[in-house]
Amino acid sequence: MKLVECVPNFSEGRRPEVLDEIVSAMTAVEGVRLLDREMDADHNRAVVTIIGKPDAVVEGAFRGIEKASTLIDLTSHEGEHPRMGATDVCPFVPVRDVEMDDCVRMAEELGRRVGDELEIPVFLYEAAARRPDRQNLAAVRKGQFEGLRDQIGKNPEKEPDFGPSKIHATAGAIAIGARPFLVAYNINLGTDDLKVAKRIAKSIRHSGGGLRYVKAMGFEIKDRGIVQVSINMVNFKGTPLFRVFEMVKSEAARYGVPVIGSEVVGLVPADALVDVADFYLRLENFKRDQVLENRLSEDQEG
Repeated sequence: MKLVECVPNFSEGRRPEVLDEIVSAMTAVEGVRLLDREMDADHNRAVVTIIGKPDAVVEGAFRGIEKASTLIDLTSHEGEHPRMGATDVCPFVPVRDVEMDDCVRMAEELGRRVGDELEIPVFLYEAAARRPDRQNLAAVRKGQFEGLRDQIGKNPEKEPDFGPSKIHATAGAIAIGARPFLVAYNINLGTDDLKVAKRIAKSIRHSGGGLRYVKAMGFEIKDRGIVQVSINMVNFKGTPLFRVFEMVKSEAARYGVPVIGSEVVGLVPADALVDVADFYLRLENFKRDQVLENRLSEDQEG
């Protein structure tokens, strides 16, 4: 059975009842299974992971985006995380018997529907990008909702791939793409100095001369009185989790700041955690095939 994962991010992290409606709309599609849902009040953002057959997942994603466009108003949205849409990003990830090219076609199909039927401007990103400068999500989202509201329709560089040449008044715009598994990983620091988090984020991200396959930003976690280095690891095999953790810990020590914890947002491939265990346990006789792999049973896959 062909399986594809979809990980839409919604600009809502404080109203569980809103996310309930969005998730219900997606999982009402036959063949769509919910794997995970997480909300973050400080970021004011939710990450949902669904899986299923390609056609079902495309339909489920569309229904989630449609529902979000009626429930989330970007004009009154505030949070730490950058955003440009009610559904901010929606990537497709190949899981089994599905190639990246298949996910690109799914992104294009969904993008066309969202643009035509919901009148939300769509930007294709990562492997689905039609222009090199749109492969990087940060470049696509630059300016966020407020900045794009003033640029779409006026700046040719901000012409969407699908949909109208004007931003949706309340649902904003959306980035739809195709990519490999991504690990969203946050490291919390024992300080409230945002400058420290931002400096560390700059030092570890690839664009700042840091680690390959790493994107990072510094955020405040106001309810805890701390700051956070928020990281997207686009290739956990090229740059493993333990290397990122150790570099953040080393950089934080330069400022006399401790690392007080870390968290994974959404799902993480088992191999990524196996690599961490192998590194810290210093196993001398480790064999990867000693690790049992969890697999979806046939009765779960429907």
